[in-house]
Amino acid sequence: MATRAFILIETEVGRAKQVAVALNALPGVRSADVVTGTLDIIALAEAEDMSGLAELITGRMQEVRGVLRTITCVTAG
Repeated sequence: MATRAFILIETEVGRAKQVAVALNALPGVRSADVVTGTLDIIALAEAEDMSGLAELITGRMQEVRGVLRTITCVTAG
């Protein structure tokens, strides 16, 4: 069973839409949606295991221009 997580993302001002488009293009990102509130994007990511999920988030998602901060919420079942 794959490991899934919701990633809560804060972006630079005015970059949320561009960041969401870039995230949606990454393999393993099932969705990335701009939201209202204190954070800017909620993404759903999936990988084979925790190691793959960590690589996706820290190696790819956090490297997208405009991403300031991420909070990872791994699903519990």
